[in-house]
Amino acid sequence: MSGMFDLGGRVALVTGGNGGIGLGLARGMARCGAAVMVAGRNAAKNAAAVAELSALGARAEAVEADVTDPDSVAAMVARTVERLGRLDILVNNAGTNIRRRPEEYRLEDWRTVLDTNLTSAMLAARAAYPHLKAGGHGRVINIGSMLSIFGLPFHIAYGASKGGIVQMTRSLAVAWAPDGITVNALLPGWIDTELTRKAREDMPALNANVLARTPMGRWGDPRDFEGIAAFLASDAAAFVTGTAIPVDGGFSVQG
Repeated sequence: MSGMFDLGGRVALVTGGNGGIGLGLARGMARCGAAVMVAGRNAAKNAAAVAELSALGARAEAVEADVTDPDSVAAMVARTVERLGRLDILVNNAGTNIRRRPEEYRLEDWRTVLDTNLTSAMLAARAAYPHLKAGGHGRVINIGSMLSIFGLPFHIAYGASKGGIVQMTRSLAVAWAPDGITVNALLPGWIDTELTRKAREDMPALNANVLARTPMGRWGDPRDFEGIAAFLASDAAAFVTGTAIPVDGGFSVQG
């Protein structure tokens, strides 16, 4: 691999990287030569992801981590550097959702969603910072959502967490630009994953509604994230920071 998208010699850590969008992001960087550490709670899914990335010719390993626990996050970053020698790219992709109307929302569920989706990204970025700075071309990619832009009635905590991801991205971009670190967010639309398949079971009209509103006329696929991951992680995006890029087939611009 050569050229401006070459990630040879660089190391990426992807939280929630053992399936769905996270694995798509990991594949994109692996295809360009990066070594990848997959962080997830499910050992079997971690192993399957490592096998898939290794089959692409990448060096890949996995670490079990609880991204809501500061000690576990610190250990995750330390493990990455210990096993792969450095850390250049952090992808904050781990997330969850608990769907309930606002007036029925429980405080413990609010805290679970905010801790998993937003606080975890801050903890990982904070732990990764010295390594990203030392490498000279640090990259942080935070995963927001189309709900960073607009709201849905059953997603109060999820929407708040993903809106927070965008503002955190902007603050980190400004704070760390002098250190040569870029920080950007991706805003996925309706992507075909295990979580959205469950949503389609719960909401029978969802599939038709998504297809009707998406200009490209289909659900997204985790493979749709391979190219944008490679771009943002590479030298080609050295002057791109503080952005929030929708990856949604035009869903968010359709009136």
